[in-house]
Amino acid sequence: MSESIKWICNETVRKNKNKVSVEDFNLSQTKKAKKFHESFEVYSETPLVRLKNFSKQLGVSEILVKDESYRFGLNAFKVLGGSYAIGNLLAQRLGLSIEEVNFEMLRSKEIKEKLGEITFVTATDGNHGRGVAWAANQLGQKSVVYMPKGSSEYRLNNIKKEGADASITDMNYDDAVRLATENAKKYGWEVIQDTAWKGYEDVPKWIMQGYSTLMLEVVEQMEKIKVEKPTHVFVQAGVGSLAGAVQGFLAAYYGEDRPITVVVEPNKADCIYRSAKNKKRTFVTGDMDTIMAGLACGEPNTIGWEILKDYTDAFISCPEYVSANGMRILGNPLKGDTKVISGESGAVTTGIVYSILTDEKQKDLKQELKIDENSRILVISTEGDTDPKHYRKVVWDGLYPNEA
Repeated sequence: MSESIKWICNETVRKNKNKVSVEDFNLSQTKKAKKFHESFEVYSETPLVRLKNFSKQLGVSEILVKDESYRFGLNAFKVLGGSYAIGNLLAQRLGLSIEEVNFEMLRSKEIKEKLGEITFVTATDGNHGRGVAWAANQLGQKSVVYMPKGSSEYRLNNIKKEGADASITDMNYDDAVRLATENAKKYGWEVIQDTAWKGYEDVPKWIMQGYSTLMLEVVEQMEKIKVEKPTHVFVQAGVGSLAGAVQGFLAAYYGEDRPITVVVEPNKADCIYRSAKNKKRTFVTGDMDTIMAGLACGEPNTIGWEILKDYTDAFISCPEYVSANGMRILGNPLKGDTKVISGESGAVTTGIVYSILTDEKQKDLKQELKIDENSRILVISTEGDTDPKHYRKVVWDGLYPNEA
């Protein structure tokens, strides 16, 4: 029997006036990131899928899915962060601002000669490392990628295909991050890590700003289809970089009228949930062997946590079946709805929305979140089937059945 769904509401979040600044994620900053991404030949906005029949069945006004499986042909959103951080870092080396560079310029022979050879290093479960390796490869630079034990061989091979020196270590994610940092000091590499700690904050901030591109796309897409702003946003967290970026953007863009935001994590790696419960950064240690590999992180990003604790309405820790349900629901839609191929880390937000709206045991949570027939719910599917074999085990073979 797996663990149950656990949740905590941030009772004072709407009353607290002494909040951390979200200016780094305001419209001006987000437009800079989006403009940089638009300079990539492969750029196109990812779909915003409107599940009309699913929302009707669950008794809400809208359920919208931001499908990041289409991002740059890399099957996940992570490249938005790694590429923008690398862009900023190279612009800085050239004595320029990010507005003065674009992708084509940075990959030109003249700029490459000015910059010389650079090696970027990172730790990853797969998606972030693939994004960093892709960006480095496109720019004619090198990359080294360390993966935690238990990582998918398929994801490892995809990173290697981008030209990276990649390997699976015998460490958990957080120790792999420390290995990347130590070797960067030893060999003069540049760390491109999607988490922050004391003394390492510029690159993670750039990564988070890169992620905000997807939220600006959502705003523009909702305007196009004439759907009012979301009343609720569900976003998953590993270290909290994506969640912090989404929350930062929502708070900066909508101000006091921002949507109710819910952060979702696996039971086995719920460092943000535990931090919210303890009202301070709290670590999870050990193997964290969740199917949600992209969320198997035990130490909250310092920048992300400061934003999340001040602006997020609720934190949820959930068992494996919640993610598996989300994968099956999105991959087998009601007639007339669009199919979304969503991986283990991508589908947990849909899974938790389904649980809240169909499981009698979650009626208190539904009430706390003020979800009703007028609710417009946005979920972010952060990845596609980044491990196709495991995806089929869940969706075809029924691995991790519903235990609600």
